[in-house]
Amino acid sequence: MITLTKLNGQPFTFNAIYIEQIQSNPDTTVTTTTGRTFLVKESERQVVEKVTRFYKEIGIVRVSDKAGEDK
Repeated sequence: MITLTKLNGQPFTFNAIYIEQIQSNPDTTVTTTTGRTFLVKESERQVVEKVTRFYKEIGIVRVSDKAGEDK
Protein backbone atom coordinates (compact mmCIF):
# COMPACT_ATOMS: atom_id res chain seq x y z
CA MET A 1 0.00 0.00 0.00
CA ILE A 2 1.15 3.54 -0.72
CA THR A 3 -0.10 6.86 0.61
CA LEU A 4 -1.10 9.49 -1.95
CA THR A 5 -2.71 12.91 -1.58
CA LYS A 6 -5.94 14.04 -3.24
CA LEU A 7 -5.98 17.50 -4.81
CA ASN A 8 -7.98 18.77 -1.81
CA GLY A 9 -5.05 17.80 0.46
CA GLN A 10 -6.65 14.70 1.92
CA PRO A 11 -4.27 11.69 2.11
CA PHE A 12 -5.50 8.23 1.20
CA THR A 13 -3.98 4.75 1.09
CA PHE A 14 -3.90 3.02 -2.26
CA ASN A 15 -3.13 -0.58 -3.22
CA ALA A 16 -0.38 -0.02 -5.81
CA ILE A 17 -0.83 -3.48 -7.30
CA TYR A 18 -3.93 -2.20 -9.09
CA ILE A 19 -2.19 0.70 -10.84
CA GLU A 20 -2.24 0.30 -14.59
CA GLN A 21 -1.12 3.75 -15.69
CA ILE A 22 0.29 7.01 -14.30
CA GLN A 23 0.16 10.22 -16.36
CA SER A 24 0.96 13.89 -15.88
CA ASN A 25 -1.28 16.21 -17.87
CA PRO A 26 -0.40 18.48 -15.90
CA ASP A 27 -2.09 16.98 -12.80
CA THR A 28 -0.96 13.46 -12.00
CA THR A 29 -3.64 10.92 -12.89
CA VAL A 30 -3.47 7.35 -11.59
CA THR A 31 -5.58 4.85 -13.52
CA THR A 32 -6.43 1.45 -12.02
CA THR A 33 -6.79 -1.89 -13.76
CA THR A 34 -10.58 -1.45 -13.45
CA GLY A 35 -10.50 1.93 -15.21
CA ARG A 36 -11.02 4.17 -12.16
CA THR A 37 -8.96 7.35 -12.14
CA PHE A 38 -7.56 9.36 -9.25
CA LEU A 39 -6.04 12.85 -9.42
CA VAL A 40 -3.20 13.24 -6.93
CA LYS A 41 -0.85 16.01 -5.79
CA GLU A 42 2.29 13.90 -6.10
CA SER A 43 4.27 14.11 -9.32
CA GLU A 44 4.37 11.17 -11.70
CA ARG A 45 7.96 10.52 -10.63
CA GLN A 46 7.02 10.52 -6.92
CA VAL A 47 4.21 8.01 -7.54
CA VAL A 48 6.56 5.74 -9.52
CA GLU A 49 9.14 5.91 -6.70
CA LYS A 50 6.49 5.01 -4.10
CA VAL A 51 5.20 2.13 -6.22
CA THR A 52 8.73 0.80 -6.83
CA ARG A 53 9.55 0.99 -3.11
CA PHE A 54 6.30 -0.85 -2.30
CA TYR A 55 7.02 -3.57 -4.89
CA LYS A 56 10.49 -4.09 -3.39
CA GLU A 57 9.04 -4.29 0.14
CA ILE A 58 6.62 -7.06 -0.83
CA GLY A 59 9.11 -8.89 -3.03
CA ILE A 60 7.64 -8.24 -6.47
CA VAL A 61 10.81 -6.44 -7.57
CA ARG A 62 14.09 -7.99 -6.53
CA VAL A 63 16.66 -5.63 -5.06
CA SER A 64 19.60 -5.86 -7.46
CA ASP A 65 22.86 -7.38 -6.29
CA LYS A 66 25.77 -4.98 -5.97
CA ALA A 67 27.89 -4.90 -9.11
CA GLY A 68 30.99 -7.04 -8.93
CA GLU A 69 29.89 -9.24 -6.03
CA ASP A 70 29.96 -13.00 -6.46
CA LYS A 71 26.82 -14.94 -5.67
